[in-house]
Amino acid sequence: MDNEAGAARVRSSLKRQEVAERLREAIRSGEHPAGSLLPGENELARRFSVSRSTIRGALEGLARDNLIETQTGVGSFVTFDGRQLDESPSWGLALAMTGIHTRAEVVRMERVVDPDLAATVGAGAMEFLALDRIRRLIGDGTAVSLERSRVPAVGAVARVPEDGLTDDSLSETMTAAGLVPARGDQWIAVAALGEEDARLLGREPGEMFLHTTRIARDADGNFVEKVVSWLDPARFRLHVSFGG
Repeated sequence: MDNEAGAARVRSSLKRQEVAERLREAIRSGEHPAGSLLPGENELARRFSVSRSTIRGALEGLARDNLIETQTGVGSFVTFDGRQLDESPSWGLALAMTGIHTRAEVVRMERVVDPDLAATVGAGAMEFLALDRIRRLIGDGTAVSLERSRVPAVGAVARVPEDGLTDDSLSETMTAAGLVPARGDQWIAVAALGEEDARLLGREPGEMFLHTTRIARDADGNFVEKVVSWLDPARFRLHVSFGG
């Protein structure tokens, strides 16, 4: 048993060193420019097929080498019925990974020209796929979110109005078009539902919901998606942790 435990520790150490070296190369090559944020621990763990503890160990090594600076003490994530949602590119995937099953009801699917969005996010073109979906719980059909996605209309994404989504998944369709989120920003506030959004969600205008805006970019910093969501505050919560 002791030999097995020792071997496991050696394998873990080697994997941590391998991940650290691959990240060093990515930083030195300019894939992660000075001042940029590395992907989160969850994303790195998925990318390298290792545990978050292995990622933390690798990052600690990079910090000791003065290749990165870490800011500890503050973290935030969204929960659904008290369960932490993974940092996934969509609420649907995050819910599914937590064991919560939903179905998406498409209420809009078309190509649009939006010069204001293009200017705001620094997109090279002004045509986008506009995909609006209501997410309902399987079972009682309760609407728990309304998501409005805007994605550059390129490749498979541009053909969605005619061909539909790849495997009924926007994430899969984006990947097929070479639009792979690597990092981004998200803003969360509390706001009142307007008449149209309230009608789609089966709620009263003026009812307070969590309102989120997420802008995702690829590894090179190019815009890949903007998602504006309304989340049922009876189910979703924002959790913030702080301290050492």
